[in-house]
Amino acid sequence: MTIADQPFGDLLDGLASKAPTPGGGAVAGMTAATAAATAEMVVAYSVDKKSLVSFRDQNLEAQQRLQAWRHEALHLADADAQAYSTLNRLWKLPKDDADRVANWTAAVDAAIAAPQGVLTLCTALAECLDELATTTNPMLASDLAIAAILTSSAASCATWNVRVNLPLLDDQTRATALDAACSRSTNTIQALVESIEQCCRRDT
Repeated sequence: MTIADQPFGDLLDGLASKAPTPGGGAVAGMTAATAAATAEMVVAYSVDKKSLVSFRDQNLEAQQRLQAWRHEALHLADADAQAYSTLNRLWKLPKDDADRVANWTAAVDAAIAAPQGVLTLCTALAECLDELATTTNPMLASDLAIAAILTSSAASCATWNVRVNLPLLDDQTRATALDAACSRSTNTIQALVESIEQCCRRDT
């Protein structure tokens, strides 16, 4: 069963249990999805507001992107859980086991790719939220700020899940480049979130 198909209480029970998945990587995707959904609500209360009619097309386009990102984030949460499940299985095998030797590199790459995808999504999401800060209903400024904070949190979670796997790479040049890319992304997102919060404070 996918994360999107699970009742929220069951999902939390699974997260709280002594099981390898879902774990922190899935939480990153789930948090990003929650951020996108919160922003979708803000836009839903804005697209037909008369005072914002000049932004209607822009907000409708943003609404479509937010919905797509919400679904993508949940897909990435599932991908992360699957990737870690595979990596965890291989980890328990001897290093010279044929199965581990044949599949280890791909498993490590998958375990990095999923949180990388969340981080990329969060960057685009933060940029979108920054635009929405001036085009949406000011009565929902606190909700937009919350969406931004959740985006930042999801990005930080994703960064942790990239970095925890970097020592498993054989190519340390690539590991260093990925680490630097994480820093650039999180710095960009944090700057945008600060801008969004400042704008939202003016509307409350």
